[in-house]
Amino acid sequence: MAVTKLFGTDGVRGRANELLAPELAIDLARAASAALVPAGGRVIIGIDTRVSGPMLEAALAAGFASTGADVLLAGVIPTPAISFLIKDERADLGAVVSASHNPPGDNGIKFFDRTGMKLSPEQEEEIERRMAEARRPAGPVGRIAPLDAAATRYAAFLAGTIDVEAVDLSGVTLVVDCAYGATGAIAPRVLQHLNARVIALHAEPDGSRINQGCGSTHLEPVREAVARHRADLGIAFDGDGDRVLLIAPNGELLDGDRMIGIAALHMHRRGSLDPRLVVTTVVGNLGLEQTLARQGIRTVRTPVGDRYVARSMVEHRAQIGGEPSGHIILSDHSPTGDGILTAVKMLEIAHASGTDLMRLASEIRLYPQVHRVVPSEAADAVLSAPTVRDAISAVRARLDGRGRIIVRASGTQPVIRVTAEADDEGLCRTACDKIEAAIRRVSLPG
Repeated sequence: MAVTKLFGTDGVRGRANELLAPELAIDLARAASAALVPAGGRVIIGIDTRVSGPMLEAALAAGFASTGADVLLAGVIPTPAISFLIKDERADLGAVVSASHNPPGDNGIKFFDRTGMKLSPEQEEEIERRMAEARRPAGPVGRIAPLDAAATRYAAFLAGTIDVEAVDLSGVTLVVDCAYGATGAIAPRVLQHLNARVIALHAEPDGSRINQGCGSTHLEPVREAVARHRADLGIAFDGDGDRVLLIAPNGELLDGDRMIGIAALHMHRRGSLDPRLVVTTVVGNLGLEQTLARQGIRTVRTPVGDRYVARSMVEHRAQIGGEPSGHIILSDHSPTGDGILTAVKMLEIAHASGTDLMRLASEIRLYPQVHRVVPSEAADAVLSAPTVRDAISAVRARLDGRGRIIVRASGTQPVIRVTAEADDEGLCRTACDKIEAAIRRVSLPG
């Protein structure tokens, strides 16, 4: 895959008002408009709850309008809603101001094309090339206006994705953690529409606390609330709502691998999985692949990043894809990861199966995995160091036949991510210890 200077695996991301300054947002908007928006075209912009969101939204809107594009402001709304609204409005481009699961001080900008998909690396390279040209626009100015009922329309779309008639969750208690982010005004309402009792956590639109000790990156609050309320399920979103993780009544995690498996087996048994394959990334659990293979379902793997999953799904005409982190794409309904949609469909599958999600998840026997996140401001250089390469080679040799090790630079944060997977958790920990020690000796000398 081509590597660009600004764009990572999920748009442009960094510290707000430093890398993500208004000047950069204006330049990105002008370049994206020149590359992807026809004359007189329309762009939709959404934001999450971060304090810096309105500032960057205004800069993006100004940049687009200065090229003659009309701009519709969807306000605070989950990232996947923009994918839906682009198609609903027949817009030419969508932009989201969000840093997803990152801390409050970060922000980001990601774009969606007219089909509702994230941009390809080639499209991002074209935007950066046009930024380098430094041409100032001239000509008519586009209009900037609010997009009417954006959240209501998106909520109606989510409710309309239910395929089974009369899904009634009366008597079901759900704990829903919205991470102080973009799902707070929508997710509880959609789930209440199914007659569930919803206990909402961190649903206030507080961008100064987004993702802080809550949501899909910090599961302790939702796990504790599920136990305290004797709930049937915990649902945890990240700040912009494109991913979700589930917590069972016993506190066990249902991650993206298990949700992919549940959806694939459900559709396969009903004869609606066509073709018989799913798409996941290189860090997807081997246990999922083996479980599905026994049912004749093939697994296709991509680099880490939901946009790579999405484009592979188009290539293979796949209906299900995703990542362990909870980015799940159900292409019959949306071309991008959607946390609320995934939660709704998981509840629908459990209802249609007449059982609970944990029983369905028990069919997918996952291998133990251990993950480490090692801070590094120069991840690529560290991973090229001979001592780190030698340590990785030694660990791979030791795991041969029993598991695997994946070491990669994050595309969204200044960290190196290490994942070990094997038939024994102790072996995973030992493998991660050796790799982490080698990385720290290079990145943190002395």
